[in-house]
Amino acid sequence: MVETTPTSHTFQVDLRGLVDLLSHHLYSSPKVYVRELLQNAVDAITARAQIEPGFDPGAREVAIVTDGKRLRITDPGVGLTLAEVHKLLATIGGSSKRDEEIEGARRDFLGQFGIGLLACFTVASVITVTSRSAKDPAAPVVRWAARDDGSYTVTEVPLAEHPEPGTTVELVARRGEDWLQPKRVADLAREYGSLLPVRITVSDGGTPIDISDTPPMWEREHPNPTARRLALNTYCEQVLGFPPLDVIDLDVPLAGIKGVAFVLPHATSPSTRPAHRVHLKRMLLTDTADNLVPEWAFFVRCVIDTDALRPTASRESLYDDEALAVARDAIGAQVREWISRLAAEDPTRLEAFLAVHELGVKALARHDLDLLAAMLPWLRFETTAGHTNLPDFARAYQPVYLASSVDEYRQVAQIAAAQGIGVVNGGYTYDAELVQALPRLDPQVKVEALQPGVISASLDPVDTGTELALRSFLNAARARLDAVDVDVVVREFNPVSVPALLLDDRESRRERQRAEAEAEADDLWGGILASIKQHAPRAQLVLNHRNPTVRRIAGIGDPQLAGTAVESLYGQALLMSHRPLRSADTALLNRSFMNLLEHITRD
Repeated sequence: MVETTPTSHTFQVDLRGLVDLLSHHLYSSPKVYVRELLQNAVDAITARAQIEPGFDPGAREVAIVTDGKRLRITDPGVGLTLAEVHKLLATIGGSSKRDEEIEGARRDFLGQFGIGLLACFTVASVITVTSRSAKDPAAPVVRWAARDDGSYTVTEVPLAEHPEPGTTVELVARRGEDWLQPKRVADLAREYGSLLPVRITVSDGGTPIDISDTPPMWEREHPNPTARRLALNTYCEQVLGFPPLDVIDLDVPLAGIKGVAFVLPHATSPSTRPAHRVHLKRMLLTDTADNLVPEWAFFVRCVIDTDALRPTASRESLYDDEALAVARDAIGAQVREWISRLAAEDPTRLEAFLAVHELGVKALARHDLDLLAAMLPWLRFETTAGHTNLPDFARAYQPVYLASSVDEYRQVAQIAAAQGIGVVNGGYTYDAELVQALPRLDPQVKVEALQPGVISASLDPVDTGTELALRSFLNAARARLDAVDVDVVVREFNPVSVPALLLDDRESRRERQRAEAEAEADDLWGGILASIKQHAPRAQLVLNHRNPTVRRIAGIGDPQLAGTAVESLYGQALLMSHRPLRSADTALLNRSFMNLLEHITRD
């Protein structure tokens, strides 16, 4: 085979299609065109300040004038020469922010990608840029006019049309679009640019409206902390829509972050997608950032400004890189410090916070032993001694038994409390992990998994004579409940009002579920399920011989009626345990109910 020399080719670009792709599909909403116009204007002013001593950006104005059909935005920025217009405006992806002369100062610029002007094609059919360069006063005024079909023209115009350095961008609205209406433009300019360090005005040709609102609320001076808190509360209600439970100041110098975290006044699910408000160099980047704080801090909503974190190409979210990860951890640390400070200095506010967001604190405490030690006296757990904190409970009960599920806890709670056994409900989110962490804080505390034998061992056996007298009754009861794989024993325990207790462990429950699935499966799956059968201990129905009803049932001479009564006791104990009913349990309960009705109505 003869090797040929490769030939170089140039990509063929459909300019109209590329403009449509970038302007209509890169951005989530046409409204971002205002942000991109403001970004270019502010960056141009910043660039002029870098080359012109004495130029004060804070004393300059970006003016927007619109009548609904045409919008004009003028800035006193660095401007463009004819060569720069061809290089930057006619090159998709070009950006003056990449100029070698100002590469080292890129942190001062809002934009980085050089495609923001294309966002204007989402609302405009024609974009005209008229500019005079401040770097070259002798350069002519240049006008670049582009259409949404991908074509453009460049012309030189008289100096009188733009006597001062800077740039004017004019948009002609698409037919039927209302994005250039004065009120809408003013609202969008206020939303995106009210914090910018440059005065911004919007008008419909009449008196301009100043939409600037600087400095940010969290950086303003107030006469006292109370006045500042009231001002931030009002800001939160106006911007985020809720009165905060508390306010946490955020300051992360490494990421150039300053701002506040507002604590939600209502409980929220950890799975709820958060919506944080992020400004980049005072320009609103997004109000739906969901990657700014650790997942456990789902009870706060942040408003921040940063000059270091990177935006995505569409400038509608933060780029999730190492810098953001560091910032996220730092914000989490400051939220954690706030919680610890409340525990040490303001118990009343802490209790108010925990009443709403205890779940979030528990989520954090799993991974922070210091915080766990500080918070344990304030966190409440469901126990056989009521809702109490773990340190007090561990001092009263040793060992501490941990029920793995809510159903398992409910099954034994009443009996365990009467027998003086300390059981904690570990079925709620994070509770089991926190209980298991107790020995790491206090080695003298013992935590053990709750097993049925713990409860059954605490129940008093009946005397030998009584057990012999109940033998025939127990044999009949066991035969009746054999269909649901339950054994029957008699013990004496408190409270006397409880006639029966159903005890089993996870292995026996899994085996009963497997057996039920086997009974309902076809031959193939039934055979597979039968092959994994386990010899797990059977569940036990423990009858309380101290209960008068149980003693009367044991003395019934009619075997059928006694069996029905035992089935009813099993049904009651099963319902008290709050476990789901299997089909065999449902059939047994229906049968016992109908048999009792038949007995009562029998002549």
